[in-house]
Amino acid sequence: MKRGVGDESEEVGVVGPIHQPTLTPARAPHQMSPSGMLVVVGSGTGTMATRRSTVNQSNAYKNSIAAHYIFAPSKSQTPNLSLELNLLCVGAAPEISDPGNTMKVIDKIRAQADHQNKVVFSFEFFPPKTEDGVDNLFERMDRMVAHNPTFCDITWGAGGSTADLTLDIANKMQNIICVESMMHLTCTNMPVEKIDHALATIKSNGIQNVLALRGDPPHGQDKFVQVQDGFACALDLVKHIRSKYGDYFGITVAGYPEAHPDVIESNGVASPEGYQKDLEYLKQKVDAGADLIITQLFYDTDIFLKFVNDCRQIGIKCPIVPGIMPINNYKGFLRMTGFCKTKIPAELTTALEAIKDNEEAVKSYGIHLGTEMCKKILAHGIKTLHLYTLNMEKSALAILTNLGLIEESKISRSLPWRRPTNVFRVKEDVRPIFWANRPKSYITRTIGWEQYPRGRWGDSHNASYGALSDHQFLRPRARDKKLHEEWATPLKRIEDIQEKFKQFCLGKLRSSPWSELDGLQPETKIINEPLGKINLKGFLTINSQPAVNGERSDSPSVGWGGPGGYVYQKAYLEFFCSMEKLNALIENSSSFTSLTYIAVNKGGALLSNIGLGNVNAVTWGVFPAKEIIQPTVVDPSSFMVWKDEAFEIWSRSWANLYPEDDSSKKLLEEVQSSYYLVSLVDNDYVNGDIFAIFADL
Repeated sequence: MKRGVGDESEEVGVVGPIHQPTLTPARAPHQMSPSGMLVVVGSGTGTMATRRSTVNQSNAYKNSIAAHYIFAPSKSQTPNLSLELNLLCVGAAPEISDPGNTMKVIDKIRAQADHQNKVVFSFEFFPPKTEDGVDNLFERMDRMVAHNPTFCDITWGAGGSTADLTLDIANKMQNIICVESMMHLTCTNMPVEKIDHALATIKSNGIQNVLALRGDPPHGQDKFVQVQDGFACALDLVKHIRSKYGDYFGITVAGYPEAHPDVIESNGVASPEGYQKDLEYLKQKVDAGADLIITQLFYDTDIFLKFVNDCRQIGIKCPIVPGIMPINNYKGFLRMTGFCKTKIPAELTTALEAIKDNEEAVKSYGIHLGTEMCKKILAHGIKTLHLYTLNMEKSALAILTNLGLIEESKISRSLPWRRPTNVFRVKEDVRPIFWANRPKSYITRTIGWEQYPRGRWGDSHNASYGALSDHQFLRPRARDKKLHEEWATPLKRIEDIQEKFKQFCLGKLRSSPWSELDGLQPETKIINEPLGKINLKGFLTINSQPAVNGERSDSPSVGWGGPGGYVYQKAYLEFFCSMEKLNALIENSSSFTSLTYIAVNKGGALLSNIGLGNVNAVTWGVFPAKEIIQPTVVDPSSFMVWKDEAFEIWSRSWANLYPEDDSSKKLLEEVQSSYYLVSLVDNDYVNGDIFAIFADL
């Protein structure tokens, strides 16, 4: 519930209809060699046409679509020259094919309530004041979301001071971090026009959850003042949302176990009449359409339990989620409890007074207290916990660890990649494997698709990927600093480059220019020794997975999809190598008939023993009462799109770490221009050995 300072975010404007010419995407010429090998020859960076559709996705509005077509040059054109047309047109946003299949926070809580021992937990964050703070928040949020909270929420600054930043963070939470997101929305300094803009914005971004609040007084004022054409209270806001948007949004409201601070008197306690009136007002909010209550922070668990019972007595039946704020430092604790007029039990005051000058001791006590409070709440049959993180992860995660709700070594995955929560792509369950280490880039390059693959990849030739932009190569400052420390060392020869790749595969480096992740995937550790060896031979790996034949789906290293199933994988390697190394590999491949490969250089020249239409499922799972799930594929057409991004990383993400005339930069650019990117699959997942082909190379 802490507030920050916002900034402005970019918006896509709506443009009028214009004439749109008919375009035929250009493809590089291709032919079959006498040996049956597909050979594609291209001279430019865009051997396949790509299209970016940035769609402001909404059921109710028509929006601007920016389409970028990149054409491969013909032989008569200058090499590496591409023609780019920017077309703007208006089109209807895609409809949700089955809204009933998407779940709001209340739906998820109810679904998990069917499992009696299942505990639902969630996190709250606030908009930081600086750009560095925002970068750090997303890094921290990404780590915390790996523990599968049911949802996360982001606050709305006092007086709407962080409105634009809150909207931007909520969008990225939902669509890039991929966690069910709830946005706070207040009435302070918000006329109806601004409220509707905020609601339309999050709806267009696939967000379905709002925490409706009256809001604190604007900065410098003591009392809330209704703005002209605005609402006086959260009840009015709830009514408006339900009236205008029907059942689209899940609406959460605040509950106050000790009564709203405005009702609490000078003695620190609300009068019985004031407390009862506050309860009745809460019931009005629920009756008006709110379907979930999250409480204000408290430190006396008995007060919370009494509040829940009192709510039930007056007919409030919706879930009531306790808000738990870990104590991280003494002064912050006093400031927050003073602002919220929270009762501090005498034993808590005594315990903190003895350690108030020892920040680590205060933090440890805060973890202990939070754990004990949650244990008591859970023991009374309440299976929901909402943690006010104050943008700090250690205390919140420590409490959940103490409760046995999370375990670092057993982070479960519903798919090999984090499942989307955006209502427009919630059914998506198939992706090309190439972006396995760059999931955020994949999401941004496919954000305008009208449909997302479900069950099978389908006709990949219809896939229209967004054109490359600077966004794909931006990194949070902390990660950029780490990359600079680990990868910006002098490179005198190709062996120095090989050593970098080897060190990353062995876990000695935590960052990689080709990965958005922190360190290796768990499954990579199964094969990191042979990976290190082939990197020293000049096969520079950027993606891999081991063969898996019927491992349990709850395996900590390769499992996904939940318990009770079995998972399978074909061994996969993706690497850069010289033309000389590639020729040797292809020559050797005749002795390894289970291997299929695709190889392409920066200019688009392609060598392969499969056709562009041969989509290969390389990961699948078998689960009770379900069809086979195949979440990752090798799609040659998508590989031709991915290769542009993979090659650009050499220059934009690695070479750019060096000064302009540095010899290390020149060496990297030489590799970029001369090497091939190779995708290699061993289709024998039972007895195969994908590394055997490298033994004599």
